[in-house]
Amino acid sequence: MPGPVPRLEHVCDLHVEVATPLVVGETGLGERRVIPITGGKVVGPRLNGTILNAGADFQIIRENGLTILEAKYVLEVDGGGRVYIDNYGVRFGSPEAIDRLKRGLPVDPSQIYFRCTPKFETSDESLRWLTQKIFIGTGIRRPTHVEIGVWQVD
Repeated sequence: MPGPVPRLEHVCDLHVEVATPLVVGETGLGERRVIPITGGKVVGPRLNGTILNAGADFQIIRENGLTILEAKYVLEVDGGGRVYIDNYGVRFGSPEAIDRLKRGLPVDPSQIYFRCTPKFETSDESLRWLTQKIFIGTGIRRPTHVEIGVWQVD
C-alpha cells in the first residue's frame, strides 16, 4: 500500500436554498440550467454559519441521466468570516428520477448518486485550514433546497 488509508472527518452539513432554475436549453453538451442560490445554513462540528444570497449552481444535464454540477456561492461563518465555495459534483439517476428532479418533485435519495468536491477560499486566518485540505460531500436534492454533508479527507 503506497500510503495510509484516508479517513473522513465530518465538518458540517449545508442546507442550500435555491430558486427556480433558469433553463438555457440544449447547448450541445446537454441541457444547461442555472439555479440561483438564495441562502441557507451551515451546521456542524467544525463549521457553522449562513449561506448568503450570492451565487448559483451551473448545471449540464445529459440524456443518459448524468448531471454535471458546479455551484459557486459564499458562506458567512458565525463570527463574521466569509468563505467562497466552488463545489464541483456529479449527480446520476434513472431518466425517470432525473425528470422528477427537473420538475421540482421529490425523489427518493437512494435513487440518486450525488457526490461533490467542495473547494474553499477565505481571507480569514482562523479558517485557513479549509484551504489546506481536501473535502468530499454527499448530497440530496429536495424540491426547495439541497442538503450536502461535507467531510475532510485525512
